[in-house]
Amino acid sequence: MNILLKNKNTLIFDEFKFKCCVGKHGFSKNKIEGDKKTPKGIFKLGNIFFRKDRVHVPVSKIKKIPIKKNMGWCDDPKNPRYNKLIKISKKIKHEKMFRRDNKYDFLIPIKYNMEKIIKKKGSAIFLHLTNNYKPTNGCIALKKNDFLILLKLINNKTKIKII
Repeated sequence: MNILLKNKNTLIFDEFKFKCCVGKHGFSKNKIEGDKKTPKGIFKLGNIFFRKDRVHVPVSKIKKIPIKKNMGWCDDPKNPRYNKLIKISKKIKHEKMFRRDNKYDFLIPIKYNMEKIIKKKGSAIFLHLTNNYKPTNGCIALKKNDFLILLKLINNKTKIKII
């Protein structure tokens, strides 16, 4: 079963509807790094990452990975580790996963541009948390309670369809 992102503020899974927010500049079939757009298409989901110093291990059928202080996601198109989980280095431009705010207390990478990586096509597209539904830089964000409900419903075969 797929998660469906129907519009800028509605994520649907089975009979559940969740309020969400997406990229500041909407959606795109031709995403470019830094354009603040959420990519359109059907994508697999990655593992669940979580801050074990702030939240409990979530209930889900998907593999769970605690976020460590040295974890980042490479968003540097010039680096061979582009759009991959990395150990933070000052030499590599990256999205920090161990944040002061609560956006990444839970996150799931959306497997956009991850199979055959195309440089500058976009990176670090996540399902993550929001407190205020402000637009994202291209990710999809939900309130914590909705995110936890979604985690209980999905499994390793679940995909997200962004239309």
